[in-house]
Order: sequence, then C-alpha cells, then structure tokens
Amino acid sequence: MWGNTRMVVLTAISASLYAAILIPFKVLPIIPGITEFRPANAIPVVCSFLFGPAGAWGSAIGNVIGDFFGGIGPGDMFGFVGNFLYGLIPYKAWEALTDRDPLPETAATWLAFMGTVLLASAACALVIGWGINLLGFVPFSVLGNIIVMNNFMVAVVLTPLLLAVIYPRVKRGRLLYRDLMPRPRRPLWARRLGLALVICATAGGMLLGNMLSSGRIALPFLPHDFASTTRAADVGLGLLPIMLLLAIGVMLL
Repeated sequence: MWGNTRMVVLTAISASLYAAILIPFKVLPIIPGITEFRPANAIPVVCSFLFGPAGAWGSAIGNVIGDFFGGIGPGDMFGFVGNFLYGLIPYKAWEALTDRDPLPETAATWLAFMGTVLLASAACALVIGWGINLLGFVPFSVLGNIIVMNNFMVAVVLTPLLLAVIYPRVKRGRLLYRDLMPRPRRPLWARRLGLALVICATAGGMLLGNMLSSGRIALPFLPHDFASTTRAADVGLGLLPIMLLLAIGVMLL
C-alpha cells in the first residue's frame, strides 16, 4: 500500500478527517485522559469500506493525532493498534461475507452490516481495554464495555447514512481501494476461517476480560490482591492467548 501514491494520500485524508472530528469532542470526556464521547467513530468504518487499508492506517494515525490534544501516555500504543483494527476489520469482514457493495438495503445486508460494525467495535475495545488494564489504569470491565458501546452506537447510526451518499460517487470515480490497488485475495475458505477466529477471539475475549477484571474468576497460579481494582496480572495473562488468536484471525482475513 505504501508504494501507491493515491493510497498514501487517502491515508492522510482519512487520518486528518478522523482527527479533525475527534479533537473538538475532547472536552466531553467519559473517562478523563482515556476516552470521550466520539461522534468521529463513524469515520474509520466509512473510510474502511471506501479505502480499505488506507482507512485502517488513517484510523490508527488519526487517533494518535487526536490523543495529542487529550494527553499522550503509554496507553496510546494500544489505542493505535485498536483503532487500526477498527478501520481494518469492516472491509475485511465484509469481503469474507459477500461481494456486494457495503450498502445495507435488505434485511440480510442490514444484519451483516450491523454484525461487521459490532465486530470491529468489540475488537478495538478488546485490544485497548486489555492494554489499559495491563498498565493498571482502568479496569477492563469499565473501559472495554464503554468503548464497544461508544464505537457501535455512533457507527451503526451514522455510517449507513454517510455511505449512501458517498459510496456511489467514490465508486463512479474509481477511487475505491479495489480500483486503486487490485490484488489477488486469499481463498474464500481462508477468509471465512479468519473471520470465524476473529469472532471467537473477540467474543470470548470480551467475556473473559469482564470476568477476570471483575474478579468473578481468577488465574489459579497468580497471587491475588483482592483490594486491587484492575487485577492487571489476571487480565493481562488471561487474555494473552486470546490476543494471539485474534492476530492469527486478522492475518487470515
């Protein structure tokens, strides 16, 4: 992708647009210094369906730019990865499901679209929630669930409206990622296996992360400080295999 000038330009456009809408809402924090109300969360999904990998990189870079206006810290590296997945999974998952345009028009495409957005939202929340909990800042059971809802509710409402207006025009202008960067895709079975692994890792990770973080279950080989509010060691080690499974699934998509 980085050897394609137009894709690099689209990455810059995606990042700039995401950051430009993120920054004004830094004044509406949900968890100060960690996350805030984010109407901009529709942008990575829209750019993912339009620009593919350029949308993914734009999401990651745009989030870092936005973080400069809310305070930079070690947790931002997890924000980079989480937002990269938030911009990567929508178009990858959609390609594994169907060859139709990502415009929800029938009941089946609406369900597929909502599932794709929810999966991307939860994968982003899983990575960021795990990382921030690992650092001992905010419990996974708090941050992970907030990010899922924040991402999903905004994106599932605004993205179809934006795509209905923008997608046909971008397609006519031959500026979709498939036009700019045509390449052989993985076999369908591999993409669907990857999608199944991503779904299992994301759903299992969110469930396990909430249970470990809230103290409902604990890793038997670790000493436990029950006064701790984050249970960083339990969540960090307990979700590590889930993170590996998620990485394998994403690589197969």
